[in-house]
Amino acid sequence: MAIDEAALQAVIDKDAIRDLVLLYSRAIDRQDIELLRDLYTEDATDSHGSSFDGSAEDYCKFIAGSFPYMPYSGHHVCNHLISVDGDAGSGEVYALAYHLIPTREGGQEEDFMAVRYIDNYRRCADGKWRFAKRVVTYDFQLRRPFSGGGTLGQRDADPSYAVCTQRLFQRGARG
Repeated sequence: MAIDEAALQAVIDKDAIRDLVLLYSRAIDRQDIELLRDLYTEDATDSHGSSFDGSAEDYCKFIAGSFPYMPYSGHHVCNHLISVDGDAGSGEVYALAYHLIPTREGGQEEDFMAVRYIDNYRRCADGKWRFAKRVVTYDFQLRRPFSGGGTLGQRDADPSYAVCTQRLFQRGARG
C-alpha cells in the first residue's frame, strides 16, 4: 500500500492544530501570558463575544489585566473540527469555559459558558501553527454565587510543572 503523502501531512497538521487549541486552554488557565502571545500570528485578531474585539496583542494585554481578578478558570475542549489547505486552516471548537470572578459586592461568582471558537489558523515561517483569527461565541452563559473551595489561585504550585517536565508543559513560549 502506497503512502498518501498529502493525507499524512493533513493528519500531522491537524494534530499540531489540536495542540495549539489545547495550549490556549493551558495558557489561560495557568495564567501564562508568554505562552498565550506565542499562539497568535503577529497580525492576528480576536473577537471574544461581548468581552473583547481587537488585535491579539491587545487581547493578551486584556487577559493579563484580568488575571489578578480570576482565581480560577478551566477551559475544557470538546468537539474540534479542522480543515487544512496547505499553510492555512480553519476550525470550530466546542468548549466549556468555567471562571471564578469577583462580584461588585466583594464576593465571588461562577461564570460558566458553553462557547465555540471559530478559528483561522496559519502555519508560520518557524513551522508552528498559530491563530490568525479567533471569533468566540457564547452559546450559553450562566452566572451564580460561588461558595465552594479548592486550590484556587495556586497556579505557581501547580503539580503539572514538576510532574510533566517536558518543554511543552513549562511556562513561556513554545520552544
